[in-house]
Amino acid sequence: MNNPVASAPGSLRFSKMHGAGNDFVVLDLRAGAAPPDAALASRLADRHRGVGCDQILTIEAPRAPGSVAAYRIWNSDGSPSQQCGNGARCVAAWLVRDGAAQGQRFRLDSPLATHEVENLGEGQYAIAMGVPEFEPARIPLHGYPHAQPEYEADVGEGLRLRFGAVSMGNPHAVIEVASVTQAPVASHGPALQQSACFPQSVNVGFAQVQSRARIGLRVFERGVGETLACGSGACAAAVVLMQRGRIDHDVVVALPGGELRIRWPGPGEEVIMSGPSAFVFEGEWNR
Repeated sequence: MNNPVASAPGSLRFSKMHGAGNDFVVLDLRAGAAPPDAALASRLADRHRGVGCDQILTIEAPRAPGSVAAYRIWNSDGSPSQQCGNGARCVAAWLVRDGAAQGQRFRLDSPLATHEVENLGEGQYAIAMGVPEFEPARIPLHGYPHAQPEYEADVGEGLRLRFGAVSMGNPHAVIEVASVTQAPVASHGPALQQSACFPQSVNVGFAQVQSRARIGLRVFERGVGETLACGSGACAAAVVLMQRGRIDHDVVVALPGGELRIRWPGPGEEVIMSGPSAFVFEGEWNR
């Protein structure tokens, strides 16, 4: 089992993990413990007074027949997130180490769906991330009756942005930039998140096409801010640019924390994300 040493009364065992630099605190709640409330989530995520992480992952009993487990994602304010590709790979690696997931292929239940997982070896996993949704009502994106390759919107203070939009189980906007290193992430990310166009806020990706088979990407995530990597954001950026014919349907996405591979056959098909997972340390939180 993953945690053979019993925890002290009132303590909470956790694993610290990351996927391409996107880091997590992983909690095993399969015995029925409650998920973290806003106060605990905030303390765990605090990089100075807590463990430090972008998000918290809770591993829970499976919901669908044939799945080995379910997982949920929690932001540092205690709010839930619908999807996290880097987190899904970390959950897969945790369950393999725990012994709950065996064999090369298995299934995981995310907050929204059941995902096929392939163990590629050496800490690498491929996750079927679902079929991308481009219809504005499904993202959700207000003010546009039909899907478009690119949208334009005034987002306040005289700023007008052009972006693609897609749902990968969570809403994403993708802004194509000439230089990912010089992208206005800190200003344009919050501006688009606060726009009335996205009633549930949005993850904002800044993507640079570097070749037909490679893009650079930075992501400003809702409830988190800029992270070193975002798996669903990598999927979103890739499929938006694929839809425009800007890149091939099998690409490497280079994020500040590492590289992911994104494959998408086309409309109606699932996006396959491949990338690393890593254990950092095990710990016990004294509540």
